[in-house]
Amino acid sequence: MHLKFSILSWGAWSPQYQQAADWLHWQSEATEDAAPSSVAPKLAHVPAMQRRRLSKLTKIVLEAVHQCAPKPQCRSIFASQHGEINRTIDLLNNIVEGEALSPTGFSQSVHNTASGIFSIFNGNRAASTSIAAGSNTFSQAFIEAYAQLHSNPEPLLLVYADEPVPQVYSQFASQPEWPIAIAFVLAPADINQDKVATLKLSAQPQADADATELHYGQLLACLAANKPLTGRLSGWHWELNCD
Repeated sequence: MHLKFSILSWGAWSPQYQQAADWLHWQSEATEDAAPSSVAPKLAHVPAMQRRRLSKLTKIVLEAVHQCAPKPQCRSIFASQHGEINRTIDLLNNIVEGEALSPTGFSQSVHNTASGIFSIFNGNRAASTSIAAGSNTFSQAFIEAYAQLHSNPEPLLLVYADEPVPQVYSQFASQPEWPIAIAFVLAPADINQDKVATLKLSAQPQADADATELHYGQLLACLAANKPLTGRLSGWHWELNCD
C-alpha cells in the first residue's frame, strides 16, 4: 500500500526551531542552550484580546498554520495524540482544590480545540477533521488526507501538534520530548502545480524492519534543506523527495 502526496507548503514551530530556516540546524540530541519548553510563539497576527485566552498548544498550532499559509476556505485535518490534556489536568486540579473553573479554560479543553479556534479566527467554514490515534497519530492523519484527496483533489491543510504530557502521565508516554506543531498544505502527487516536495508513505512492516527510525525534526530539516529522506516514522515507511 502506497500513499503519495505533493507538499505545496509547510510550516513548523518548536521552542528551539521556530521558523523554516531554523530547522536547517536541527540536531537529534538536545543542546544545553535549547529554548525552554515554556516558550510560546508571539502570534503577532492574532489580536491580543484573543491571543491571551489561548493554550500553548493552540498557539503553536496557529503559528505553524500561519507559516504554511493555506488558502481561504481550505479543508483541514488536525491531529494530536494528547490534545489539550494539560489544560484538562489543570481543570481537574481546580476541582480537587475546590476552585472555580475558568469558562474559557473549560470551553477550550476539548481535544479538537485548535481546529475550532482556527476556523473561528480565519472565518473558515470548510470541513475539518480531528485525528487521535496513539503513537500512529501522525501517519493516520496522512491516511485521512489521502482519502479526502481521493474524493476531492483540491489541496487541504494537515496539522500535527503535541506537547509533553503532565508529570502524572509521564511514565505512560515517551513522546513528544518538547512542544511541536507541523503544518502542510497537501495535494495529489500528480498535481500540475508548483510544490516543494513529493512524499510517499508505504506500509511495509516486514521489508522495512531494519530501516532508520526517523524523528519529526529530521523530516523538517530535510524539507528546509531540500534534501531527500527515507526511513520509518509513526509505523510507516516514509520517502521524501524535494523538487
